[in-house]
Amino acid sequence: MTTKARTTAPVLGTRALGRATLARQLLLRRATMPAEAAVARLVGLQAQNVKPPYYALAARLEGFTPDDLSVPMADRRVARLVTMRSTIHTHTAEDCLTLRPLVQAARDRELGNFRKGLAGVDLDRLAVLARELVEDTPRTMGELREALLAEWPDADPRALTVAARCRLPLVQVTPRGLWGRSGQVTLTTAEHWLGRPARPAPAMDDTVLRYLAAFGPASVMDMQTWAGLTRLRDVFERLRPRLVTFRGPDGAELFDLPDAPRPDPDTPAPPRYLPEFDNLLLSHADRTRVVPPEHKGRTWTKNMAHRVLLVDGFVAGLWKLDDDALVVEAFDDLTRAARDEVAAEGERMLATMHPEAAYGIRFGTVRG
Repeated sequence: MTTKARTTAPVLGTRALGRATLARQLLLRRATMPAEAAVARLVGLQAQNVKPPYYALAARLEGFTPDDLSVPMADRRVARLVTMRSTIHTHTAEDCLTLRPLVQAARDRELGNFRKGLAGVDLDRLAVLARELVEDTPRTMGELREALLAEWPDADPRALTVAARCRLPLVQVTPRGLWGRSGQVTLTTAEHWLGRPARPAPAMDDTVLRYLAAFGPASVMDMQTWAGLTRLRDVFERLRPRLVTFRGPDGAELFDLPDAPRPDPDTPAPPRYLPEFDNLLLSHADRTRVVPPEHKGRTWTKNMAHRVLLVDGFVAGLWKLDDDALVVEAFDDLTRAARDEVAAEGERMLATMHPEAAYGIRFGTVRG
């Protein structure tokens, strides 16, 4: 495509871009599908903590209950491991065995930050030894660290465990990750836990198409942010004949699937309660499609993300559960109609996730 053609591509305004992404993310209207299918469609769910994937699905699926995710996790059809951006995600078994190889180059680069602490360590031998240890019996990070220190006593202890995590696809075994259950992080390999060998990494072309289906329209930089990978421009160029292009509000070129939903920008977007680290907020370089510029940075305190509230398709506040109440803290004053809709969605979320509890709903305002 010529430069002139690119600059005359249709423009998607912020609302149109946001509505398109919300539709892909199942946040304009709840979908009727199994939780496992939703995890695959969304290319995984951010899962640094145990509860976020459950809240994420409650916001997206009709009739969801926590057992809908706990059961396939207990049955080893979904699992938790480090993939994109070196963060823990909940993935289907198939994606555990394929997406991790796809991002292995990024994990290898990450190890470069620990070069000094790994001086004298044979990383190939470390991978073999760590695999033998966790496949013999699942280990905590502390147990794995002590075993590796016995082999390399002069190495930095943290660097050794980072090396094991980067070189191997380590799954957090259950009961960790199950709703209403507790358990420390205990690890084994994805292949051992899922009972089958790793699969070849999928073609990057296929992953780009999956990303656009779940997060598009998007720029090359957006996907690189999501995947934690670089140098994807050539992949998008190769796919260009199969895609449509737009320009975003800032003039950036956006790619999309021809038949993907791009709703009218005035399509109603009901309130949604999203967990901390929700994929919607972390999967684009430019997040203004859902985060108004005036609220940038307000969903984080240092390195800790807050649970966020969407109103009219945009981040509009925070929420939390106190001892006896769902506390909604809006960034700006809500209209009476918006408060009523937020309260109704809150009651629905509480009935889904905490049917045994008697929470009230309390409104406040985040200032500053």
